[in-house]
Amino acid sequence: GSHAQLEDTAPRIVEHPTDLLVSKGEPATLSCKAEGRPAPAVEWYKDGERVETDREDPRSHRTLLPGGSLFFLRILHGRRGKPDEGVYVCVARNYLGEATSRNASLEVAGE
Repeated sequence: GSHAQLEDTAPRIVEHPTDLLVSKGEPATLSCKAEGRPAPAVEWYKDGERVETDREDPRSHRTLLPGGSLFFLRILHGRRGKPDEGVYVCVARNYLGEATSRNASLEVAGE
């Protein structure tokens, strides 16, 4: 009908993350913004694996910002590995469905 009632809508990504090249130890933000009703929950995946943030682990160096972006306090990069390097996507979900962002690669600049 033409009532002013807002209809629920499936999520859509309105801001996609872009590729990043970050120096080791520097902060970084992977942008993601999703719209939908009810407001979608955003999760991040790196190389297909779910990214843990400080919501799950208070000691995590990754924070899920209120808008859905993923913030790194500092890019971790050690001799034994590059835990933050990889291909990221953000996924927004509500009960009507889910939307996946474009892939964004995060690379750590050379030593």
